[in-house]
Amino acid sequence: MMENIKLALIGYPLGHSLSPVLYKCAFDEFNIKGTYELLQTRSEDLINQIKYLRTNKYFGFNVTIPHKVPVSLFLSKYDEYVNMTGSVNTIKIEEDLSLSGFNTDVAGFFEAIPKDVNLKNKKAAIIGSGGAARAVCAGLYKKGISEIDIYTRNVINSKETVDTLRKRFNEIKINSIQTSLMENLNDVNILVNTTPLGMKNFEEDNSPVDDKNIESLPDDAIVYDIVYNPLRTALISKAIKYNKRYVCGLDMLIYQAISAFEIWTGKKPDFKTMKIKALEEFLINSY
Repeated sequence: MMENIKLALIGYPLGHSLSPVLYKCAFDEFNIKGTYELLQTRSEDLINQIKYLRTNKYFGFNVTIPHKVPVSLFLSKYDEYVNMTGSVNTIKIEEDLSLSGFNTDVAGFFEAIPKDVNLKNKKAAIIGSGGAARAVCAGLYKKGISEIDIYTRNVINSKETVDTLRKRFNEIKINSIQTSLMENLNDVNILVNTTPLGMKNFEEDNSPVDDKNIESLPDDAIVYDIVYNPLRTALISKAIKYNKRYVCGLDMLIYQAISAFEIWTGKKPDFKTMKIKALEEFLINSY
């Protein structure tokens, strides 16, 4: 039996996180004694926090805003998804205390897409051009997408990000479009929201896409919201209203946690068991 596996999440601000619930479920499934801590870490404290984690026998840690890019400076090696996105969300502390970096957001994103959905040579639309959009682009690349429309509030401010994505995914035609100019989406096979719009306590009742846009999607299109709290966002509600297939952010969160746990321990937790525990947590805490 594996014992005393210490894991953590660093970022600022952290707020309430489902991660401890998900990883406790994984520990229990494999009869592992382990802990998962939330360590609020401001930018100016990042170096000291990494020193603390390395010298106090942690197996690894997750990384969230604002450290996903700067933490890459401390890595000895990294996976293909970090190379694709320039962003890190999972770090394994090796026996020699060196750091190996991974981006499990990419796997989390594409694993949550139903297996019967074929996106090869199809078109996607992404709402937002922040860090999450990078992971989504990498996931869509792995799915064989041929064209992506990136909708952003400010095309000029997003130019650097979009140019970077064009270089990293030069086989994909990437278009940058002002969100206010969104019209007919009848040629889009998957629509992905990567913004926090619709998140609990952040314009929760608002959707980044209007009814007419959702209605214009093809009958077999997928609506995917990476926001997981609330479970049914305003965007997902519109997808249901117009009878579109949809993917909730909770599935992505769970799949990325499964990938991270496998990196740390070599063991792959059961998705359904994790999802049940996550849904129970939602009910108990009335997110």
